[in-house]
Amino acid sequence: SAWRKLKKSLIPKISTHRDDDRRRSSSSSSSSANGIVSSPSPSSVSRSSSRLSYSFSFRSSKKTCAICLGSLKKGEGQAIFTAECSHHFHFNCIATNVQHGNRICPICRSEWKDIPFQAPGSANDFRHNNSTILGFRHNWHPPSLPVLETDQISLEEPLSATHVAPAPSTRSQPITIKALPEFPAVLASDAVSKFPVLVGVSAPPFHVDVRHFNRAPIDLVAVLDVSGSMAGKLSLLKRAVCFIIQNLGPLDRVSIVTFSSSARRIFPLRRMRGSGQDDAISAVNALSSGGGTNIAEGLKKGVRVLEERREQNPIASIMLLSDGHDTLNDDTRSLYRNVQNLTSNPNYSLQYLYLLPASICSRNTASGNEARRLSIPVHTFGFGSEHDSNAMHAISDLSGGTYSFIETVDNLQDAFARCIGGLLSVVAQDVRLTIQSLSRGVQIGSIHSGRYKNEIFNLGQKATIDVGSLYADEEKEFLVYVSIPASSRGEGEAKLDHMSLLEVLCSNKDSTSSEIVESRRERVVIRRPKVLSPTDKMVCLEVDRQKNRLAVADAIATAQRMAELGILDHAQAVLSEKKTTLLSSVSAQAGDDLCKWLEKELTETAQRMATLQLYEQSGRAYVLSGLSSHSWQRATTRGHSTTILPGEGASGINSYETPSMISMVSKSQCLNGGPSQQPQMVTKSCSLTPRHK
Repeated sequence: SAWRKLKKSLIPKISTHRDDDRRRSSSSSSSSANGIVSSPSPSSVSRSSSRLSYSFSFRSSKKTCAICLGSLKKGEGQAIFTAECSHHFHFNCIATNVQHGNRICPICRSEWKDIPFQAPGSANDFRHNNSTILGFRHNWHPPSLPVLETDQISLEEPLSATHVAPAPSTRSQPITIKALPEFPAVLASDAVSKFPVLVGVSAPPFHVDVRHFNRAPIDLVAVLDVSGSMAGKLSLLKRAVCFIIQNLGPLDRVSIVTFSSSARRIFPLRRMRGSGQDDAISAVNALSSGGGTNIAEGLKKGVRVLEERREQNPIASIMLLSDGHDTLNDDTRSLYRNVQNLTSNPNYSLQYLYLLPASICSRNTASGNEARRLSIPVHTFGFGSEHDSNAMHAISDLSGGTYSFIETVDNLQDAFARCIGGLLSVVAQDVRLTIQSLSRGVQIGSIHSGRYKNEIFNLGQKATIDVGSLYADEEKEFLVYVSIPASSRGEGEAKLDHMSLLEVLCSNKDSTSSEIVESRRERVVIRRPKVLSPTDKMVCLEVDRQKNRLAVADAIATAQRMAELGILDHAQAVLSEKKTTLLSSVSAQAGDDLCKWLEKELTETAQRMATLQLYEQSGRAYVLSGLSSHSWQRATTRGHSTTILPGEGASGINSYETPSMISMVSKSQCLNGGPSQQPQMVTKSCSLTPRHK
């Protein structure tokens, strides 16, 4: 055969070049670690190909890669590419080779028609007249992505070696602790079974000099629905994703996964600098729509990208967008509808957890609280009136992410901007509050912390709240209910008419230096007089407003469960009653901004529950997005506006938005030619108002 003749003709040359080949083989093997081969210079391409053909004459083409000379055995963790001439190579090796315009087989010198990468544009850019190649220039680098799917999904770009911890003078300020009792005093003779204490944390702002340099970089995976129903929305989706890419820093990494009937990773985890950013945008612009909707498969693929990382940035997250129902996993759709109330039917909850990847939600089935432990938050975005709001809310809620309802396609970019504004401003991780009783008889009875895990130890003497990560300027507030015994004259503090209730400590990991930081301890002390003075009867507005927020969120959740059963009149009655109670509260009477915002939320919710059709169309998604926001005390996008509460007379208040979120949304609106007015943030201060008897 022609191959045997070629081998015979090369035998005389082998002895001449054998020593040189061994040295080159050793050098090639060492430079191809992790499947990465340095790009050849233009002048050396032909010589390299020639040398490879010589050395390969005494090696089996089926057992050795002709480029790196490494083993081609299956099961060694590397994808294998088989060319149309039947020769085999490591996928990474040959993909690097063809990126420089080389379409010639390194072994048999035949010209390939099919090459191991896909260009984002038309195939005509790379073929001409029956697939013959255009005049490739060796200094021309075609876009390398979207890439073909391979068995090895984690082909991420390594982290930068220049990313070091900031100098001590530039590190973030410590977290501020807040601890306030509802009343400054309790009668010495009284015993109170449920006395509320507000416990909160406030994250520091970004330092003005390191805002863009020493923040924690992120590994972000965008999981995007490209099913047939996305056809008319794809252009705006591309613009929104490109906005994210363009606002990431050179240390941030992005991967893009798309799903329709199946899921594909079209862009590996790469840093957003230079060619990485350009290639990511090219991959996004090459998206096309078609097929069914397989949300579960897309999510699993996105999780794999993060699970199989060789190196990790400090922050990792997934952004999942879909405009429809999962059409290929019918068994999951029924479970989505039962996961809203995790405590009402734990069997459904635990069954649903097994459908999600372990990195999103633990497989621990000991209890509902333990089962919701997470490692990768998924921020979900429901697009339009046809998306599965139950599914999107359940995925975000179980993973520790947020769920946003995007009612009109024009607001998609602003919704992404709000989310990314928070993710790019993480200043603290692994935040934990530790609460300790300080006086005999003072016991911690319960903690209202939303979806943040809390635990009470030692018969109510100690408790913890796991807050997780904090964005810059972000605040979290919780209500801790303690029992207070009647004061005894024999106690040392009673002689001074004071009682220490609690001590609060906060610990966290700095997001840039990874150092463990402890904040200054705060104590809660009240007076125990024999007779209450007018000042002793003053209610702390911050405690009252937090009680209002929790009560409104609970009322909306109750109304939502009634709406699911079709009893809208009962749902309306619950909302109306809570609105009356809210307006009569001390903080509302004092003109508190948060109470005004809660009132408008109750009104908007009632309007979206006016009819069953309206509730099915937008009410359910609006309510679930609001419950997601309240549960995590983190801003979400709801409805048809970039502010949470649109409509005549609305003040544009978003009580959970941070300055970084507002800045990013404003930037998005300026690019879109929309309004750049920044939403008003709720101001929080400690005030006392006379209590009502």
